[in-house]
Amino acid sequence: MASPGRRLALGAVTLAADLRRVLGADRVSDDPLERHLYGKDAGVFRGRAALVVFPETTEEVAEVVRIAEEHRVPVVARGAGTGLAGGAVPEEPAVVVALTRMNRIWDVDLDDRTAWVGPGVINLDLSRETSPHGFHFAPDPSSQSACTIGGNVANNSGGPHCLLEGSTVNHVLGLEVVLTGGEVITVGGAAPDPPGLDLRGVLVGSEGTLGIVTKVLVKLTPNPPDVRTMLAAFGTVEDAAATVTGIIAAGIVPAALEIMDRAMVEAIENWLHAGLPVGAAAVLLAEVTGETATVEDEARTIVEIAQANSAREVRIASDEAERALLWKGRKSAFGAVAQTAPDYYLHDTVVPRTRLVETMGRIYEIAAKHGLAMMNVFHAGDGNLHPLIPFDSSDPEAWEKVQKAADEMVELCVRQGGALSGEHGIGREKRDLMPLAFGEDDLAAQACIKAAFDPSETFNPHKVLPRGTSCFDRAVPIPEGAWI
Repeated sequence: MASPGRRLALGAVTLAADLRRVLGADRVSDDPLERHLYGKDAGVFRGRAALVVFPETTEEVAEVVRIAEEHRVPVVARGAGTGLAGGAVPEEPAVVVALTRMNRIWDVDLDDRTAWVGPGVINLDLSRETSPHGFHFAPDPSSQSACTIGGNVANNSGGPHCLLEGSTVNHVLGLEVVLTGGEVITVGGAAPDPPGLDLRGVLVGSEGTLGIVTKVLVKLTPNPPDVRTMLAAFGTVEDAAATVTGIIAAGIVPAALEIMDRAMVEAIENWLHAGLPVGAAAVLLAEVTGETATVEDEARTIVEIAQANSAREVRIASDEAERALLWKGRKSAFGAVAQTAPDYYLHDTVVPRTRLVETMGRIYEIAAKHGLAMMNVFHAGDGNLHPLIPFDSSDPEAWEKVQKAADEMVELCVRQGGALSGEHGIGREKRDLMPLAFGEDDLAAQACIKAAFDPSETFNPHKVLPRGTSCFDRAVPIPEGAWI
């Protein structure tokens, strides 16, 4: 009788052969290096890819799912791998379904302001395609030059401009999805208020745990007629955060309100030379869009509020080139950290805007307590924090400190009335912290949704919900005297 290891190896060979019959030899990889690369995302977790496949059509994805289920091997959908929460990292040997070749843009309808796109379309490429016609795709993660629409859908991604425009769920109208057994369904559509349950809303942000998205109907947003981008430098992070609170209290909802602390500004400036004020404790980047008279009035008010909160310097970008450079600096922040340490751990939590000042002070205290460096860049307008800890993962003591500090930061934000994640998702990173925000019945209800879509646990198992979470296993009691 063959040993368990031998049986596993034989099973992998048979699985690969079956997949190659559908996709061809060049689109099914068991190469150790490729499996290693596709076994992680841009975060700190590493998993195990049994095989990597590269489908190009919905029908091929459906066949991959059917074959994987026959072999009782899970499947994990993956885009560009820019995720930071371990959402696309297979926790057990799995078929990694790389969707990057499904990158076509179909049916751009400028009258309806919609487009059907493949999950492998790069976020920024969609806006580049539609911008000459006066439209763009509003969600703009910092990784938008690399991340895919499918990944944005999986994590309900946001970005600097989600303060005004909303996150991905607000810009997805419909989805084509492959479910268990290779069944293909379409949910949502171009109609403004489709009847029935909002399955589109359930699937956006489900992190690939319910099925694999193969087409997305997105909403296109008109380009704003005018824009003003401002930079304000402060002597303290607290003054910058107070300015954010003051702007919102004044009745202005800017397109973006971003804060970077001194350590982050120095890292960006050392690399990019964008003209950021390196001596400031915090830099606020604010942007307003709309008709010229409106943006000029709002920009003037924001400048006054910043000055009232002790801003050392306030300037308005003089032209599109300067504006683009400021935003390049902000969106290059995480890459600039490579100058500081070989690795970094980036968190993603949310607090109410009114608790920003207090929370930021506590976050710096947590880092200091554990002897860790701290860099901050965050979407201040909606309280979406991104504490970033640079470290060396080859040092096991450093990694242990980072994990403890990270968990304390999440617990702090939840106690402040915040949420576990604003845009990166739960994935593997915050899976075991879900009980901080959800009770037993809440988690069981979410497990019931997973069970309804994916009873065989085929899609991205062991993500989002803590291990051991199960659907309600008891009958719901009917109140005495209820009419049925």
